[in-house]
Amino acid sequence: MSSSPSVAANLSNDARKGLAILSLSKAEPIAHLADREGVSRQFLYRQKQKAVEALDEAFAARDNDILFHLPVTEGWLSQLTLALILVCHSSYRGVKELLRDLFNISISVGTIHNRLQSAARQACAINRSQNLSAIRVGLHDEIFQGSMPVLAGVDAASTYCYLLADAEHRDADTWAVHLLDANAQGFDPDHTIADAGQGLRAGQKTALADTPCHGDVFHIQKQCESLANVLAQVAMGATSRRKALDVKMDAAKENSRGNTLSTPLMLARQTEQQACQLARDVKTLVHWLAHDILALAGPGLADRQGLFDFIVAELRQREHLDPPRIRPVRTALEKQRDDLLAFAGVLDHKLACIARDCDVPALERPPKKRLGGRDIPLWRGAGSRQFSHRCRPRDRGKLLMNAKSLAATVLVGIL
Repeated sequence: MSSSPSVAANLSNDARKGLAILSLSKAEPIAHLADREGVSRQFLYRQKQKAVEALDEAFAARDNDILFHLPVTEGWLSQLTLALILVCHSSYRGVKELLRDLFNISISVGTIHNRLQSAARQACAINRSQNLSAIRVGLHDEIFQGSMPVLAGVDAASTYCYLLADAEHRDADTWAVHLLDANAQGFDPDHTIADAGQGLRAGQKTALADTPCHGDVFHIQKQCESLANVLAQVAMGATSRRKALDVKMDAAKENSRGNTLSTPLMLARQTEQQACQLARDVKTLVHWLAHDILALAGPGLADRQGLFDFIVAELRQREHLDPPRIRPVRTALEKQRDDLLAFAGVLDHKLACIARDCDVPALERPPKKRLGGRDIPLWRGAGSRQFSHRCRPRDRGKLLMNAKSLAATVLVGIL
């Protein structure tokens, strides 16, 4: 059949696209498609080529295409300088090299510093105008820039940093001055959370006398973990020394001189046994403290206090075995107990409010067992499962009798 130019000339754009797609699909030969549509094969080849070129154009790499035109002004360069330092954490000299290599702009380190100081003054003015009355819980700590202390305050809900001031000192007066400045902006939280720093707490007591300061559990947990790790290293050292004496003893026995090392080997074994037992006991107590007393999920405040006192008492009974290491941790725990467990009181209050609002009965207090002269609560839930698991005497060594009784009673109460 001869092609009809009029048919091809009168085809719409959509029809041409359809023919191009059919040609690319190779569902049927071009000759058959041309006969059916009444067009020439050359026409179909041209439409197919156009489609191929369009696809190549659509998927071609555009690395050299201009995405947009950016007017580089002095203001934009200042913004770039701030972004490189504050967002990318670049050094002054890194900013200087980037501007030189990419923009062919020469700038001194002093100019970069001056731009940062100018931006900092503007930021301070903006910060001083903020209303801080919406902050209900403040997080306070001391960080360091080199050897320079930096006083920091963060809103617990929004992570907004309302205090970030470098100071020569971190004593009570310095903290009080900055907290009074924040109080003038409406800062009056329900409570704050901080570590046991004396200057920080004394400064808050001066500036915010009626605001309680709860304890930060992070620092005390790190201190306890450090104690457990050090005692584990001491135990490993005692084991290494005992093994070395075993080797020497074997050599001495071959020369019939084993009696010369009998006493040192006996003392080394006793030291190893005592060090390993102490390390295991302290590690177990530290696990109980972290996962069952200071963890968010757990019993009420009164029950946590009883368990906390149990941990302190156990540390006190082992204190004579290594006073320089155990006494500071035990003393810190004793002094900070109420502050560290203050969060549990907040949880109890919120749970009671939820129960009242939902018109459901409040949680009943768990039963208690009297062990070792003290009442030990038995509770059920995630915390109790962790507590019972860690209280199993298996592979824990020879704990004191009250610790064994506590482990058995908790396990029986759960099962």
